[in-house]
Amino acid sequence: MSQRKALIIGGGIAGLCAGIYLRRNGFDTEILEMNSLAGGLATSWTRRGYTFENCLHWLVGSKPGSSLNELWREVFDIERLRFHDGEIYQVIERDGRRLAVFKQVDRMEQEFLEKAPEDAAAVKEFCRLVRRLARFRFPGGKTPFSRAASAVAALPYLPALAKYRKETLASFSGRFQNPLAREFFGAGLASLSFLAVAFSLAWMAAGDAGYPIGGSRALIGLIEDTYASIGGRIRFNARVVKVLAEKGRASGVVLENGERLGTDIVVSAADGYATIFELLGKRFLSDKIRDIYRTYRRFPSYVQVSAGIAADLSGEPEFLSLGLEREIEVDLQTRARSLSVRVFHFDPTFAPPGKTAITVFLPTANDAYWRGLRERKRDLYVEEKGRLSHRVLAALEKRFPAARDRIEVFDVATPATVVRYTGNWHGSMEGWMMTPETGFRQLPAVLPGLKGFYMVGQWISPGGGLPSGLLTARAVSRLICREYGLPWCPD
Repeated sequence: MSQRKALIIGGGIAGLCAGIYLRRNGFDTEILEMNSLAGGLATSWTRRGYTFENCLHWLVGSKPGSSLNELWREVFDIERLRFHDGEIYQVIERDGRRLAVFKQVDRMEQEFLEKAPEDAAAVKEFCRLVRRLARFRFPGGKTPFSRAASAVAALPYLPALAKYRKETLASFSGRFQNPLAREFFGAGLASLSFLAVAFSLAWMAAGDAGYPIGGSRALIGLIEDTYASIGGRIRFNARVVKVLAEKGRASGVVLENGERLGTDIVVSAADGYATIFELLGKRFLSDKIRDIYRTYRRFPSYVQVSAGIAADLSGEPEFLSLGLEREIEVDLQTRARSLSVRVFHFDPTFAPPGKTAITVFLPTANDAYWRGLRERKRDLYVEEKGRLSHRVLAALEKRFPAARDRIEVFDVATPATVVRYTGNWHGSMEGWMMTPETGFRQLPAVLPGLKGFYMVGQWISPGGGLPSGLLTARAVSRLICREYGLPWCPD
């Protein structure tokens, strides 16, 4: 009997992990990646000796022995990563005032109570929740017994999860009077589930959300190493334009160059909208799927301004929310009153000795503006990038005096850049936002009326993040093996 073949569309985290699990379970796997390197949104780029990170803030599962750490070990040698775990998650600065959000819960509580004593009740409530969630392990495991045991262990946490499941950042921030505290909880993604932030702080408090030195490329490189070592193949610069289906079963794909590739199964780790509405031509839809793509909230897109600075900024915060004296017009529909600044002095691979790479993140929902400029008014597109970078770099020089006249290189990525390199719908920074409506529920990995076709990644897992690629790939590989009557082995 010939070996079953699986074609995987997209070489990001989800596609690579799907390739590893299916290859280990006997499939001949080939990943089709539209670009010249793997990673998708999990990427960085280098300009004149500086590396600018696009994705990775932390990796949940960095702590040996944690549930996600055990799962990451199935797809790469996590011991080869060196993690950095600073004391402070974020510093918020506004009008000469400063609030530090410590990762250690007691210190975080002390700082909030000192800076926002008027909000003592809300502060203590939040810190109690973070302490509790820091001990929580998501249900799962490698054996039926371990999965059942972890589900039982999760039961005491259900009341707290139920209590806050309808809370958004906007609603929880309304409990605070202090402007800096309100800023921390309410800035930006107002519709995001409050539990998403509570869990993020809980993972940090548990020491399970360290930053891997080398960022996205270090992580992706190790997963690629695993995939190659077991005989998996990646075809780069291979853009899929159509998924073929015969008699209700996926049978292959068509590449942009016209080449047709046959297969037994197709796994899409690509953009969800493009997969369903373009590659499959809307042929396999349900009212539920249409409703999801009409009503679910996406993470916004963004403009990222990056700078290489010939100065040692090691005394500065690693992550800074910087208030602006005068708002910046990001585009016709978006105004920024603050800047999200990452100062990568803690990653020695990102800049030459004595120098620092900085990235500034500006969210926007107006991806059409930037894509339209790039496609039809290229001169104005370049001019707008220059205008925005000038404002951002001026704000950086004012906040960091050591950077004044020492910016050696800068770079601007826009929503048009995100769409061009990743194909992500509307240039979204991830996929579906986790809201009270979506909760933690994963969406179906299969489509109605189409066999031999599966989806993995952030578009079937609200909340996104790197673990969604791992977890959905793992679950779908088990589903595929079960449908083929094969035993499933994760490693």
